[in-house]
Amino acid sequence: MTPVKPAAAIQMVDLKGQYLHIKTAVDAAIQEVIDSTAFIKGRAVQDFAGELASYTGAAHVVPCANGTDALQIALMALDLQPGDEVITPSFTYFATAEVIALLGLKPVFVDVDPDTFNISIEAVARAITARTRAIVPVHLFGQSADMESLLQLAQQHNIAIIEDNAQALGGSYTFADGRTVHTGTMGHMASTSFFPSKNLGCYGDGGALFTNDEALFTAMNMIANHGQQKKYHHERIGCNSRLDTIQAAILRVKLPQLDQYCAARIAVAEQYNTAFAENPNIKTPYKDPKVTHVYHQYTMQLAGHINRAQLQARLKEAGIPSMIYYPVPCHMQEAMKPFVPAGLQLPVSEQLSRTVLSLPIHTEMEEEMIQYISTMVNQYTQS
Repeated sequence: MTPVKPAAAIQMVDLKGQYLHIKTAVDAAIQEVIDSTAFIKGRAVQDFAGELASYTGAAHVVPCANGTDALQIALMALDLQPGDEVITPSFTYFATAEVIALLGLKPVFVDVDPDTFNISIEAVARAITARTRAIVPVHLFGQSADMESLLQLAQQHNIAIIEDNAQALGGSYTFADGRTVHTGTMGHMASTSFFPSKNLGCYGDGGALFTNDEALFTAMNMIANHGQQKKYHHERIGCNSRLDTIQAAILRVKLPQLDQYCAARIAVAEQYNTAFAENPNIKTPYKDPKVTHVYHQYTMQLAGHINRAQLQARLKEAGIPSMIYYPVPCHMQEAMKPFVPAGLQLPVSEQLSRTVLSLPIHTEMEEEMIQYISTMVNQYTQS
């Protein structure tokens, strides 16, 4: 029996619905910035940095223009040399690898864990060489990588770790000794993005860096501001990467809602998991027991015989959007050919790129939407 299609349009992310719940506060915050005319480096920027540091437990936060800049600034702060190697997973958004290459460094692609989709610790261990200077684990789709194992490995080899926390802000990781900490506070540095669709998103571009290291904090602050601490006195080569005041003001309104936003996403994911539990053609997202998974995406794996393109087309006809994150692993991208050894195969990443599919998940999803989507997916994958 085909369920009744919800009256409201189903979206991958409902930014307008979320905005309407906080409209009065957001509008007032924007108006306050306009009235002050402090559009760059206004008070809200540093206020937000302090509040985000308090929320995550990081000692320092450096706001910047976007998540890609954040990764670049973090790498620049390490003063790496051309040709130095940086290990990163291939199954991730291209920006993670892009900034490594942009700086004249060598991206070294490794495979991911088939369950968590996060960087494989065993693969990292095999990839370390005398030229390895950094590792960039990606907390993919909202779930932390195995940071305890990674930190131990990095310490053994004196390698820096930069967490790509663009998809997992609000998530956490529990160590063997019982300590539970926020993602983005475990490595030497971390980056995040406030792209509108993120769990904590602004209304344009925005990003931030995290560190507990005073020297790295100073370096990142300088790099983001043309390499200067004192105006017109440039101590190092930097860039121009700022979070504008209006975006900071919006993020200050949304930050107190982040735990609620994450809880809403978790609730949607749990309903999906229940609905697909008996479907032999769907593998639901694995949840590491050490981790609070905040489901930036709900990404399932389809059985090999399922025609993904056909499934997407049928879902679209039913008014259900879906996305493929990511259809081409980084090591198979044309732009990365100069950095990839001939014949490199990363079978898990390649398999995932052929079989994953992400369904709508956001803070405004209603019960009838989840039921409709689940029913239609089950019908199309079992018929």
